[in-house]
Amino acid sequence: MTSAKGLDWPALMRSGLMGLGLTPDQFWALTPAELQLMLGTTGAQAPLLSDGLEALMAAYPDKSERDI
Repeated sequence: MTSAKGLDWPALMRSGLMGLGLTPDQFWALTPAELQLMLGTTGAQAPLLSDGLEALMAAYPDKSERDI
């Protein structure tokens, strides 16, 4: 339920409030991971393997104190 512009909040709210029967307070208290689990959409993405981690680390290296 994400697009190039971000999360599709209307669809997520419909799923949570109408599909799962959550109250607004319950919906907004959830983390995205909890909502994803409740909607049964976890595991849709491939796990981050070592080569993927290495690519991320190369693209976004940690900054040392002298870089700040």
